[in-house]
Amino acid sequence: QVQLVESGGGLVQPGGSLRLSCTASGSIFSIDSMCWYRQAPGKGRELVTTISRTGTTSYIDSVKGRFTISRDNASNTVYLQMNSLKPEDTAVYFCKVAFINYLKRIQESWGPGTQVTVSS
Repeated sequence: QVQLVESGGGLVQPGGSLRLSCTASGSIFSIDSMCWYRQAPGKGRELVTTISRTGTTSYIDSVKGRFTISRDNASNTVYLQMNSLKPEDTAVYFCKVAFINYLKRIQESWGPGTQVTVSS
């Protein structure tokens, strides 16, 4: 089994910053891609950003220049630095990790989600 533990969410004023982290542990041979999704109230879950095993990143247009994804392979942790936050960034943020288990099969695991609220 693989567990993902997220932290760093909270309440912040518009223009503020937050840093989310997500650490994977368990039966992991190696980690491939790591992603952050978000789900706003009444909306579907959307992919926000992805970082590959080699560090290649991608972002949705609405967060480009404001959010930065990074990873620490030694600790199986992915980070999301969120700057210049806007009320429309309010959502539950989920990390998702694609990993190879000890049977050399690729699997995915989701974190439980962390609430980010941007409000004055």
